[in-house]
Amino acid sequence: MSSTPGVAAFAELAADVQRCRRCPRLVAWREQVAREKKAAYCDEEYWGRGVPGFGDPAARLVVVGLAPAAHGANRTGRMFTGDRSGDFLYAGLHRAGYASQPEATAVGDGLHLTDAYVTSPVKCAPPANKPTAEERAACRPFLERELALLTNASVFLVLGNIGYVATCQELGVSPRPKFAHGAEVALADGMTLVCSYHVSQQNTFTGRLTPAMFDEVLERCRELSLES
Repeated sequence: MSSTPGVAAFAELAADVQRCRRCPRLVAWREQVAREKKAAYCDEEYWGRGVPGFGDPAARLVVVGLAPAAHGANRTGRMFTGDRSGDFLYAGLHRAGYASQPEATAVGDGLHLTDAYVTSPVKCAPPANKPTAEERAACRPFLERELALLTNASVFLVLGNIGYVATCQELGVSPRPKFAHGAEVALADGMTLVCSYHVSQQNTFTGRLTPAMFDEVLERCRELSLES
């Protein structure tokens, strides 16, 4: 197993993500949402900044999503925390033995990950969950730095096509196979990229992605990480 960069390197990256203002549209949106709030959270102070990755710096499994949700991570300040997508994701990670608990409600709720790290290629909440190509490009250096720090990573679980494209770009996958749930892409040095439908409500509420389907993908990720 490779040596893991120190806590300071991850803290520096997190600080850079939090203070980034490269994309005017995203900055305006995340701050507007933080001011106006959702009625259910009117008494809470929203995070309203870029959201850094979360998890075990020594992780072999890296989960790559899309972007923070407006009233989820943009509110709580932690990836996939405080919304239905996160409920589905962390419940699955808990069943698979990666998360200490199935719930993710707020920073300081006791959740910690073991051998897993969760991130996204876009660090700010985008309007309608749709970052532009320019915004994805502007945020790319953060994902590049993040993956460089995760020196033990051997399995990359990508949630949805945008995460898939971004991760393939960073890992030098070319030509890029078509995205499909359960698809696997063998990488150099024994690493593997595994695809899953995104854990969005659009997929989980309609049955396109079920807990059983997600469990199967996570079980495969565990098998691959133990083989590498």
